[in-house]
Amino acid sequence: MDNPFSLAVRAISSGRLLPNPASHVLREMARPDEQTTEFGSPNYITDVRSRSAKFTEIVFEPSAQHRETLAKVSEYLGDKGLIAIDRTMCQRKGYQTNIRLLVTERYARLAYMWGKMLFLPEKEVKRPDFHIVDVPEWPERKILVDPSSFTTFILGSDYCGEIKKAGLRMMMYAHKKKRGGLGLHAGSKVLRVRDAASGKLLDRGVLLFGLSATGKTTLTCHHHWVDGKSGELVRIRQDDIVLLNKDSSAMGTENNFYIKTDGLEPESQPLLYKGATSPNAILENVKVDAEHGGKVNFFDSSITSNGRGVVVRKELDFTDDEIDLARVDMIVFITRRKTIVPPIARLTRAQAAAFFMLGESVESSAGDPTQAGRPLRVVGTNPFIIGPYEEEGNRFLEILKANPHVECYLVDTGHFGAHPGKDEGRKITVYDSARLLANAARGTIKWEKDPDWGYEVAAWAGDVDLQPFRSSEYYTAEEYRRLTEELMQERRAWLGQFKGLNKEIIDAI
Repeated sequence: MDNPFSLAVRAISSGRLLPNPASHVLREMARPDEQTTEFGSPNYITDVRSRSAKFTEIVFEPSAQHRETLAKVSEYLGDKGLIAIDRTMCQRKGYQTNIRLLVTERYARLAYMWGKMLFLPEKEVKRPDFHIVDVPEWPERKILVDPSSFTTFILGSDYCGEIKKAGLRMMMYAHKKKRGGLGLHAGSKVLRVRDAASGKLLDRGVLLFGLSATGKTTLTCHHHWVDGKSGELVRIRQDDIVLLNKDSSAMGTENNFYIKTDGLEPESQPLLYKGATSPNAILENVKVDAEHGGKVNFFDSSITSNGRGVVVRKELDFTDDEIDLARVDMIVFITRRKTIVPPIARLTRAQAAAFFMLGESVESSAGDPTQAGRPLRVVGTNPFIIGPYEEEGNRFLEILKANPHVECYLVDTGHFGAHPGKDEGRKITVYDSARLLANAARGTIKWEKDPDWGYEVAAWAGDVDLQPFRSSEYYTAEEYRRLTEELMQERRAWLGQFKGLNKEIIDAI
């Protein structure tokens, strides 16, 4: 029997299409929805303001209900005007993937925004590799994902992030199945630093894992205050999804960034602030005061705490024409805790695979706004995995073992020393995290083994004062022991649910 998703796409594609209108045409079509900012950029307010994770279904075997829904959608779109946008994901030959978005004309702003994130195809696309069909006005919210035909139907959501992740989700799945690699929810960059041991300048390829609201984008798009006079530099590659290969190379996927804008300011996030205030940015669900010349307030979350912006990657300082990493040297797991997790720890390969599986973070407004701030675990900090989770963890460990040059770190961007219900403890600042990563890359941190966890913690870190992050400053020996045992039990229980997971990973905690 023919695949119902493919049949539906075929039927829809035979209707009235507006193929690949220019970007300025799309903006004009979306003009009725635009709030023009003080910078001359557009801002759009959506009805749905975060990803619809609870309404997302991976469909390996379409049911009668799925077929009925797809038939109804096809019938509804029969006389509707649709915008068809073709874009390419990845730059490297052999990885380039063509994606077609079909969206109703009323929502031209979605085609405009999404079209800015990827690359223009090198030639006319006749048969796309992936399809995304978006019907924001559909009365019921459903996200139907068919891995076999690489097709996603987005129904009842006008949030641009849903379209973005639809393509990236499929790309990660395809990379795992076709090339034996891993698609990772991670940022990437190059840190050129002066190595403490040799005194030479070395390029260190870095991957940074983290859910929304943990600081992944902030640290990916940060200059670390490196010493440019001595030849050190930063090169930003990707913000969201990379494709890790067996040889530790990592391919980029996107042309521009889709960043969170809440609390954005120039002092701690200078690069992102510059990008978001460019006339070429596109804002979404950001507070704009039309009565005062389109004044933008990144600190006003009355619309949502998940304000977003499409920023042009090439307009950010410390970028170039490359989006790939020839070699990954550092892998960083970013978490956001409040009690005993240190600002930075160095992990063994098995421990790194364990923290990949733990995916420790906090819920954000990008996922479930009603649960924002609560502790959360998501394998690979990647809510878009298709297939068995343990398969991902086992492959991650295999890649690490095949590339012993890769160093792995856990970085906490939350608080340290909190007493739940009483106080928040000491905030781990952007400065702390950015400088610790730069110093780790240089090899200037002195490490000591933690007797409870087995990983190494920083005993001395140069220009970062570690005294405020000593557990003895906040807890009695009994309190620390209790918190350690509780967290260890939580972590072991989480890992224990993955029956096919390599025992070496489970035993690492």
